[in-house]
Amino acid sequence: MYNRKMVMTVIICIMLAGCSSTNSHNEETHDQHAEHSTVNDIREETTGIEVLPTFLNEKSEDTQTIYQAAAAHKELLENMPCYCGCGETANHRSNYDCFVYENRENGAIVWDDHGTKCGVCLEIAVQSIVDYQEGLSMKEIRTKIDNMYKEGYAEPTSTPEI
Repeated sequence: MYNRKMVMTVIICIMLAGCSSTNSHNEETHDQHAEHSTVNDIREETTGIEVLPTFLNEKSEDTQTIYQAAAAHKELLENMPCYCGCGETANHRSNYDCFVYENRENGAIVWDDHGTKCGVCLEIAVQSIVDYQEGLSMKEIRTKIDNMYKEGYAEPTSTPEI
């Protein structure tokens, strides 16, 4: 599974890899992101959080860690909007939808590869989880995310207010 140190390492790696909030990055991300919709998303069911989907096999360990952490923080990420444009292109309601398509009653998870294609999705998940682990409330995290992405990004998903 993941731990706080690993998640912090992932966020640092993402930032060092060039995921910043400059407008040139935003435009590049959204140009690339506009190309996908639910038609292009890969969905795969596994028995639960501990079994990651095979579409992550070729992805970095960081991405795999983020997916597992996202699935483990369902309530948190269901309360965080995504600002990549997936509300319009993929009908997502929250950042959680970028990683998990469905949670089945038997504990199985239907994963969604949407998050593997977008730095904004990954950044929001990691920032939210790290802030939560540092003791911020969901409302404080939501306010922080909304402020971080209010300019230069797509419209947020229609995530209900906290």
